[in-house]
This record gives sequence, structure tokens and C-alpha cells, in this order.
Amino acid sequence: MIYNLPHLPLNIDLETKAVLKKTALARSALAEMKGIALSIPNENILISTLSLQEAKDSSAIENIITTHDELFQADYLKQSFKTLASKEVYSYADALREGFHTVREREILTSNHILQIQEMIEENRAGFRKLPGTALKNESTGETVYTPPQTYDEIVGLMNNLEVFMNDDNLSDWDPLVKMAVIHHQFESIHPFYDGNGRTGRIINILYLVKEGLINLPILYLSRYINQNKGDYYRLLQEVRTSEAWEEWVLFILEGIEQTSLQTIKTIEGIKALMQKTKHKLRRDLPKIYSQDLLNNLFRHPYTKIDFVMTDLAVSRPTATRYLEELVAIDIVEKIKLGKENYYINQGLFHLLANVNNGT
Repeated sequence: MIYNLPHLPLNIDLETKAVLKKTALARSALAEMKGIALSIPNENILISTLSLQEAKDSSAIENIITTHDELFQADYLKQSFKTLASKEVYSYADALREGFHTVREREILTSNHILQIQEMIEENRAGFRKLPGTALKNESTGETVYTPPQTYDEIVGLMNNLEVFMNDDNLSDWDPLVKMAVIHHQFESIHPFYDGNGRTGRIINILYLVKEGLINLPILYLSRYINQNKGDYYRLLQEVRTSEAWEEWVLFILEGIEQTSLQTIKTIEGIKALMQKTKHKLRRDLPKIYSQDLLNNLFRHPYTKIDFVMTDLAVSRPTATRYLEELVAIDIVEKIKLGKENYYINQGLFHLLANVNNGT
């Protein structure tokens, strides 16, 4: 089908009564999530754990499937991965974190940032599509359901327009959450890359909310909601193109923001309670080795190991080994051997994160 992409802003009234009502609910949940995230003393704990959850589910939407075990056994710094899928998930998480630091520092989200994100996800420098022939097909029937812009110049022009819309608040007085829904639809409809459009688009969602100051960490776990409602997500994307069903699309995204924020609040509260419990046990049973850095290590790495402790605490290998063995002795971590490596699993955190993914 032919869908002539409009330039933004759209010349329609998107903020209907239903959209405004849902926007208020989504904003309230998002603000509560932002506030509770500040109660975790080390932001890297949430960035490390929750960005990996987001990466796992966003990749699953593209049928890149991995397990928590495979992810937590990975060592990104050494480029050591159990499966190709876990490597791809880590590339996504790394792109999300890198994009977050860039946007937080510069307070702007540009086409060049988006190119860098896609390059990190796909590990190539293909850039925007230059060759015609791209079409989005129904996976079951093979039927073409949508043909995105075909020429390089058209893609660049639309991406430049999107960049201006994302960064110039004078162009539209829509609530940023409504704008995010429009930005996501526009980006996915431009489909500027040969590969990685879906994952890049879902990172843009998070970075746009960071730019707008609605979240202060990249922890809005929106891909889980999209994955659980995959059929509706693709149907509503298409219905905007075929029948301009913008209200239904925006309401779907706002519902996702609200649900995801409330779930993330529960997850952060769970992490916080588990950290407090672990902290008390460490201080009571192992006061000589207790430190905030050691506690942070156990919650940044659900599967920690000697090298991670050496790096995070700046201690020798014998010292790091002794610390971990003492943690095993009081049941704070469980030691397992996988291949040649010893891993020390924070079972409480591992199960908490796994249960989030299972919707419990």
C-alpha cells in the first residue's frame, strides 16, 4: 500500500478527551517511577540490570531469543558471550546506555545520534538505506503490507524533519508523551535502515523521555509491553497508515507507558528491599569485608565473578576470591562452575528479574 508520510507536526487535534485522560495517568505513573528510582543509591545498579531487561525483550520482538542465564554469564568487556543472541542483546543494551549518556549530557537527540545507535546495534556502518526495494511483509503470507520511502534523499529529508520535531518544542504544544507516540510511528514508517529499525526506534522512545526530563535513567521497560501485545502493536501501526487511526495508536502507547512504569516501580522496590536485606546480613555476619562497593557489585551483576569484584573494588585476585567464598558460606551467593569459569549468583536478584520477565 502507498502511505505518504506527512511532515511533522501533524495538522490534526491529537489530544482528544480520551488521550488527555490517559496522558494524565501515564504521566503520574512515570513521575512515581522517576521518584522511586532516586531511592537506589547507585544509579548504575538500575542502568545495568533494567537496561538489560529492556534489551532482552526488545530483541525478542525481533525473534532474537536469549535466556537470563546466557545474559548474566556474558562478559561484555571481554566480548565473551554464550550465544550469538546474547551478544546481540548486549549490543542493544550498550547502545541504549551510550545513547542515554549522550542525551543526558547534550540534552538533544539528533539523526547522528540515531545513526550511532543503529551502528552499535547492528555492528555495521551501512547508515540510511540507499538502495530501493525495501518492503515490509506479512510473515505468514509474504504479502507486502507497507512500502516505506525508497530513495535516500527522501529518507534523509524525513529524518531531518523528525530531528527538528524532536528538539524544537515550539513546533507543537502536545504533551511529550503524545509526541513520543507520534515520533515512534513516524520513525518506524520512515524505516530508514536496512536492519535494526525496530530496536533503534524503541531506544529512541526512552531517550526522548530522558531528553524531556520525564525520566532520569533509561529504565522504562516498554519493550515487555510491546512484546506481550505484539499483534496489537503491528495492527495499530498499520491502521494509522490505512485509516489515520491516530487516537487508538496514541492510547495504546500511553497504556504501555502507564503499565510499564507501574511494573518498574514494583521491580525497583523489590531490588531496594533485597539490597537492604543483603546489606544487614553482610554487616552482621561479615563486618570485616562489608562495603557499599561490594553490595553494589552483587546488584549490578546477578552473576558476579572474581574479575568483576577485582575491578569494582580495586582488590587483588586472592582478596576478591576470599570475599566471594565468604559470601557463599553465608548463602548470599551461590557458586556454580560453567566451563572454566566460576560464577557467584545473587539468587534473590536473579529470580526477581526473571519473574519480572515472566509477568509475575
